[in-house]
Amino acid sequence: MTSERLDQRLPAARADRVPRGILYMLGATVVFAISNALAKWQIGSYSFAEVLFFRAIVSLIACSVLILPRTGLMVFRTHRLRDHFSRSGTQAVAQSLIVIAFSLMPLGGAIAINFASPLFATLFAALWLKEKVGLARGAALIAGFLGVLLMAAPGADSFRIGALFALGNAVLFGSVTAAVRSLTTTESAETLTMYQMVFLTLFFTLALPVFGFTWPTGIDLTAMLVNGLFNSLGQHWWTRALSLAPPSAVGPFYYFSIVWALALGFFFWADIPTLPLLAGSAIVVCSGLFLLWHETGRKPLPAD
Repeated sequence: MTSERLDQRLPAARADRVPRGILYMLGATVVFAISNALAKWQIGSYSFAEVLFFRAIVSLIACSVLILPRTGLMVFRTHRLRDHFSRSGTQAVAQSLIVIAFSLMPLGGAIAINFASPLFATLFAALWLKEKVGLARGAALIAGFLGVLLMAAPGADSFRIGALFALGNAVLFGSVTAAVRSLTTTESAETLTMYQMVFLTLFFTLALPVFGFTWPTGIDLTAMLVNGLFNSLGQHWWTRALSLAPPSAVGPFYYFSIVWALALGFFFWADIPTLPLLAGSAIVVCSGLFLLWHETGRKPLPAD
């Protein structure tokens, strides 16, 4: 086959991968939504530390099965152990806040506020990594924050103390995203994943004596194990989606998580979304999509 014919076939091959990437991303949003719904159900009977402990340890086992046979213990080689530790500690607090938020407010409202995290990630990247904000980024940040205020405004259905926990999660997760950007300059995705799961399991294990542990039986234990499996499956599908297609193609479909969260909240908890919640969600989503489009447009296209 000549090089000319090969070049003609490559774009078609890349195009065929985009629909697969979109399907993986949609699948990830579904299993993430189910995992969040299971956590909301479990938090009514068990401490948030126990819910997150089971999710973390099952995810650790699943990720170990997927990663270690290919990398061995070399995956743990790093010169930035302190950065991994601090990043995972922040993520543990963020996960705790969002699970607590699930117990205090509708599922859809908590997830919608959580989608402000890319806005905070942009803000932290400007503060820590000295990335330029610019007019377009600044406008998206202001609009997104106004959307968050609309969702959490007094009188809105989602305005409870839970909204503050959800907002705290968005702020911390935004800082985690900025930290990951820094770590990716020297660390592989496998190293980041394994250290994340190891430290999260450690943190939530240490939290059990403080916040309480009751051994789950029957359906509760099954739900906790499924929660962990779905969380790890969602992480795998999300990563797979980004490996098959560029973020500009699959990223927008991640916002379907709000749709599934609103649907699950309605069917299982009779949560009816209010107009401020829907309007604020739309503003936050549009701000996030604009940032995604803007950042993609700033990067040069790869040569064919």
